Amino acid sequence: MFLSVFEMFKVGIGPSSSHTMGPMVAAARFLEMMRASPFHFAGLRASLHGSLAFTGVGHATDRATILGLAGFTPESYDAIKAEETLKGIEEAHALEVEGLGTLRFNPKTDLIFDYETPLTGHANGMTLMATDAQGDITLRQVYYSIGGGFVMTEEELSAGKDTDEGAPVPYPFKSAAEMLEMAKASGKNIAQMKRANEVSRNGEVHLREGSKRLWQVMNDCINRGLETDGILPGGLNVKRRAKGIHDALIAERGMNQSAPHTINDWMSVYAMAVNEENAAGGQVVTAPTNGAAGVMPATLRYYLDHVPGASESHVEDFLLTAAAIGGLVKFNASISGAEAGCQAEVGSAAAMSAGALCAVMGGTPEQVENAAEIALEHHLGMTCDPVKGLVQVPCIERNGLGAIKAVSAASLALRGDGTHLVPLDACIETMRQTGVDMSEKYKETSLGGLAVNVPNC
Repeated sequence: MFLSVFEMFKVGIGPSSSHTMGPMVAAARFLEMMRASPFHFAGLRASLHGSLAFTGVGHATDRATILGLAGFTPESYDAIKAEETLKGIEEAHALEVEGLGTLRFNPKTDLIFDYETPLTGHANGMTLMATDAQGDITLRQVYYSIGGGFVMTEEELSAGKDTDEGAPVPYPFKSAAEMLEMAKASGKNIAQMKRANEVSRNGEVHLREGSKRLWQVMNDCINRGLETDGILPGGLNVKRRAKGIHDALIAERGMNQSAPHTINDWMSVYAMAVNEENAAGGQVVTAPTNGAAGVMPATLRYYLDHVPGASESHVEDFLLTAAAIGGLVKFNASISGAEAGCQAEVGSAAAMSAGALCAVMGGTPEQVENAAEIALEHHLGMTCDPVKGLVQVPCIERNGLGAIKAVSAASLALRGDGTHLVPLDACIETMRQTGVDMSEKYKETSLGGLAVNVPNC
């Protein structure tokens, strides 16, 4: 199995990788399908199902779908141009699409939130349709946004296309047990094996430059969040807190008044800064999702800014190790909150971060596997219950606590020799089973938990 670090970590926009980035990517794919068709099209329609319907407005799924059909992509998203485009579509009831001309589209009637008809392949389902001059549907495609910005058609999902079909890689581990066996046999650590796989597919320059770009975007996102205050959009009137906390931490440091446990506040504020930016629709990196995008940057920033002897030369190893662990979780369970609850998002992010931190702090492959297991184990059963369908409460603080757990898990693993009772593979399988058993109310539908118990929302 091979999942590139640049598939696991993608530069995109908030507030959700599955609900914002995914629908935009699906729309782009549908436009390509239309361009390749011999038919002439006059209009477009879309229907959102399952979690995409229930929390679609709060996650900006409607905006993302419309903008995707208008030709926008997460990688090149221009916020100012997007607002102008949305206003034009609202007024003209039409889209101007490159290579397809003018297409009828009334956001009020041609974008349907279907709460009654879940699609069978995944909780995040959407149907995109193209119509002729008479309004009859002449092209239709079902897409599933399966988490982390990954999108599959109905046919791809049915055929099991969520697997790698490229050329063989040197270390094709599909489980943590295989990963450890290959590490022992080769004498390489996890990052070295993952690097060999990446280079065999895409070359050293792509890996080096791409890794720099990922960390730059992550770190820039932290810095923007630490410098910005105000109220987050969406109607909950949630106040940005990262700037105020960061300012206080800097002041306390200057007065030499910090208590030892204040280090937890540093980890939290880095993560909260990212997730406040995400909630505001800013640029983030899926790690492995937008909803969990703060855990990894916070853990890496903690390492670079607070751990003696840390070096930016280890950033690539951090990303490679995290991607290796994330690939195991995605391949054997899920990274989608709509499929398995927040254990699949913040839990996965914490496991990836814990293993990566353990690795760059000198941990053996066995200790890295142990760190990832500890972090994931203590997120098992965590529900996804965003208040008002917004990626704000409890999501922002939850990323901070996820970073704290990741660092604690890495530290505990480094205190041992790598031997432990519960293998990472067993923990991943337990997470999968827990997700299957979890009520739909707690899987990103905002139909249970905090979403229905917080007043005035």
